[in-house]
Amino acid sequence: MTSAAAYELAQVNIARLKAPLESPQLKDFVDALDPVNADADAADGFVWRLRSDSGNATDVPVLGDDWLIVNMSVWRDTDALTAFMYQGRHREMLARRREWFERLAEAATALWWVSAGHRPTVAEAEARLLRLRADGPTPYAFTLRTSFPPGASEPVPGEVPEGLGCSV
Repeated sequence: MTSAAAYELAQVNIARLKAPLESPQLKDFVDALDPVNADADAADGFVWRLRSDSGNATDVPVLGDDWLIVNMSVWRDTDALTAFMYQGRHREMLARRREWFERLAEAATALWWVSAGHRPTVAEAEARLLRLRADGPTPYAFTLRTSFPPGASEPVPGEVPEGLGCSV
């Protein structure tokens, strides 16, 4: 049996901006970024988040689309992520998201389990999100509504599954 403590929950979500980040239309969103990120950093179960030199990830390219912004983080488990998402300032931001972001026809959020201590790359997150869009929820990439337990994830292409590597 695999220990849940050996795994952490990675999440990625993307959003397509309705206007440039510097625009008056996005001022409230941009002004809330640092406080919301500080709330996440202090939240129970928070492990890590993607950030560039700007302190957030709004300038990190994703899926080759200049109008997309990415948020990626790692949490202890789905309960910790859910508790953060639906309370306080983050909940207020969710309620206003249609003011700032276009509605995407395809999945914009993907979750997957990573080995404790692993920090996913943007390329890894893109692959998970694209796979979720193509196949729906699987242990490789899933949603909060349809999730899978830690350790159920399919191997990442190029990784040797535990126990199958050669020993020296």
